[in-house]
Amino acid sequence: MIIGVLKETAANEHRVAVVPAHLPSLTKAGASIVVQAGAGIAAGYPDQQYQDKGAEIAADAAAVAAKADVLLMVQSGAARADLVDSVKQGQVLVGMMDPYQPNDVFSSFVSKGVTTLSMELMPRITRAQSMDVLSSMANLAGYKAALLAADNLPKMFPMMMTAAGTITPAKVFVIGVGVAGLQAIATTKRLGAVVSAYDIRPAVKDQVLSLGAKFVEMELDSDTAEDSGGYAREMDEEFYRKQRELMKSVIAESDVVITTAAIPGKQSPVLVTTEMVEAMAPGSVIVDLAVERGGNVEPSKPGETVNHNGVSIIGPVNIASTLSYNASQLYSKNITTYLLSLIDKESKQLTLNMEDEIVQATVVTHQGVAPNERTREWLGLQA
Repeated sequence: MIIGVLKETAANEHRVAVVPAHLPSLTKAGASIVVQAGAGIAAGYPDQQYQDKGAEIAADAAAVAAKADVLLMVQSGAARADLVDSVKQGQVLVGMMDPYQPNDVFSSFVSKGVTTLSMELMPRITRAQSMDVLSSMANLAGYKAALLAADNLPKMFPMMMTAAGTITPAKVFVIGVGVAGLQAIATTKRLGAVVSAYDIRPAVKDQVLSLGAKFVEMELDSDTAEDSGGYAREMDEEFYRKQRELMKSVIAESDVVITTAAIPGKQSPVLVTTEMVEAMAPGSVIVDLAVERGGNVEPSKPGETVNHNGVSIIGPVNIASTLSYNASQLYSKNITTYLLSLIDKESKQLTLNMEDEIVQATVVTHQGVAPNERTREWLGLQA
């Protein structure tokens, strides 16, 4: 079996699917590796490092696709329409497919008999923790959001007592206590801020308190606000309206607000309205980590820093890619662990057990069909 590692083509995507340190585990499992020239350079991994681990370097994506049985990438699916003419029947594509909306590229993969495996559909079960790309990237996003806020705030985060007077600590409010939110809390706390946080799932209160932050309690909290996968459940608009009313005073007193409330495959709920932004003091900072799916902050815009009444609203896009060296390390661990779980020890070939919970969740297209009903509906494909 030949595994190919492709260079990313999306704008501002600097990660690479596999780092050199993880190649030996794949070769030990019986795979040969071919890497597109320059695939890892933007992340800090030159071609020579791959060659030192036994990989062959191919000139371009077409050359890799012509040789490989399995193609690995970070952004796949609709982001790699350039592969439609290169891939062939029985070939396997693995990456983040963004399989939440119709796109002709998936119809092409079905008609060509290409198997596509979506890393971001990994189920949140114990056995799949080391394969969980969303958690890996969210961890980095929370960290970077804290740094962006600190860099843009015209105040210091920590309290400082000097001969010239005392500097009071900045007040940070984190909305959404998933992986990104927890890391944002931990990082802003380490930087010396006074941190509070809110989530519609009351079960996360202990996690917030364990990091030394205050949990903002609201009577709207409900045990039904968490879905079976551990993500916050999408609530109705009336719930969000009442929630916004309760949060308004907390936001007005904050120097920094970091929002992380994203629901996979869904539009992000608006949690911070324009009116709430206008209640903040000039110089305050908001970082909207959900901006790529509509945003939690009404005035935020993807890839831009909006100044609204003196408040800086930062809408970072693909934030994990800005930490491409470490993001690639984590992604590589996720994807190689996933692959190793699929490689049959005797045949040394990638084998899909369609009865396996992880396989069922992550397969988008396979043998000319889209077997997962939920994904099929998202993509508008036939059974």
